[in-house]
Amino acid sequence: MKIKHLLIGALLITAVPVFAQTEKQGSDTGYNAIIPIQKQNLLKNIDVIANMQYGFRNEFTDGEYTDSRFRMDQFRFEIKGNVTDKVYFRLRQRYTSQEEPQSVDKLTRATDIAMIRVDVAPKWSISAGKLCADWGGIEFDLNPIDIYEYADILEQADNFLSGVGASFRPSKSNEFNLQVLNSRTKSFEELYGHPPDIEEAKAPLAIVGNWRGSFFGGKFKTIWSYSIFTEAANTHMNYIALGNQLTLKKFALAYDFQISSEGLDRTGIVSATIPDSLYPYAVKNTLYTSDWI
Repeated sequence: MKIKHLLIGALLITAVPVFAQTEKQGSDTGYNAIIPIQKQNLLKNIDVIANMQYGFRNEFTDGEYTDSRFRMDQFRFEIKGNVTDKVYFRLRQRYTSQEEPQSVDKLTRATDIAMIRVDVAPKWSISAGKLCADWGGIEFDLNPIDIYEYADILEQADNFLSGVGASFRPSKSNEFNLQVLNSRTKSFEELYGHPPDIEEAKAPLAIVGNWRGSFFGGKFKTIWSYSIFTEAANTHMNYIALGNQLTLKKFALAYDFQISSEGLDRTGIVSATIPDSLYPYAVKNTLYTSDWI
């Protein structure tokens, strides 16, 4: 008798999920997908990227061991792709940077890129938003996840600025880019203090021109740029970056030359050597050069 009851109970237990599953499958047809079926085709043109640089660090100061720890040096989450054949967007958030909105463009420094590009003609495109400043140089063109630390000029620069840009590609071997950007993300006072005899510019903008060239079937490439920044009234920064890369079958060599002539010390390395008690502002007329190989 007990065996019979057990068998009946087992049949009931196994039958209930079958009935429930059949009912669930039949009722699903009444629900819409989160993304409508007619728009799901757009997803094939969207990329989602998580770039992370994570490691176990052993640190030393003047040859003395100080500490060890796990650390996430870079975590950049990115979504990019085409909305249509002619409209492209890119969003990149850096979770290892400051989250406070900056005083000039109201975006956080953690937002590297928030832009849209429209291909207005086969050889022309325009872009707007927070852009990657097209500095030039091979080092700056590398994936930041592969960089332990940038050379000083790039390490101290505002590499992501709000503005507009235009690109012209006359051939597969040449591309010319022009950007008009905010010259900074912070206010004049935050960046420079109040240097004597210096008046803040009413339109602190930057113009960046870039040429990307490819020769000998891609064996030799160039990324050259010239930028001029208006930092204060009658005060500018001129920046030139010349990147060159040779790539052969089993050998590759890259060399960047950079020079930055600054009416006010934008890079800040020279100003940092002077105690605030002596001169609590950015110094004038600094010159930085960099060779990277």
